[in-house]
Amino acid sequence: MSAPIDEWHRIVREKDFGALDQLLADDVVFHSPVVHTPQEGKAITKLYLSAAFGVFSGGSDGGAAGGADGPARPASEASKFNYVREVVGDRDAVLEFVTEMDGIVVNGVDMIRWNDAGRIVDFKVMIRPLKAINTVHAMMGRMLEKLKG
Repeated sequence: MSAPIDEWHRIVREKDFGALDQLLADDVVFHSPVVHTPQEGKAITKLYLSAAFGVFSGGSDGGAAGGADGPARPASEASKFNYVREVVGDRDAVLEFVTEMDGIVVNGVDMIRWNDAGRIVDFKVMIRPLKAINTVHAMMGRMLEKLKG
């Protein structure tokens, strides 16, 4: 496995969101499954990833108030989120995940690319089925408002 993906799994497992500052490149681009434009920069990417940690951790409001609970690897009692397959190359990876939100099974992939320094430069999330996308959209909106406020 690659160092950036090992670190990503550690951050997710330990809910160490502060470590995203070291893992994300300053010019990282985040591609959301529900926002039509790429989100550019470390601050907005960290915000979206933190919101996703909360949303995918379970609970209809997207997680605990004031912060984002994170998914564990493997799935913990507090989270149904679990990575089920990984394809890792020299500078990119595809991590397939499964979770359940409000009774809906969500299947998706994180497509991650990093630079020579081991910092993530591109993070794309793709989700299926449509019912799951609609659920994620609503829950991410609530979580983003909570994190911004």
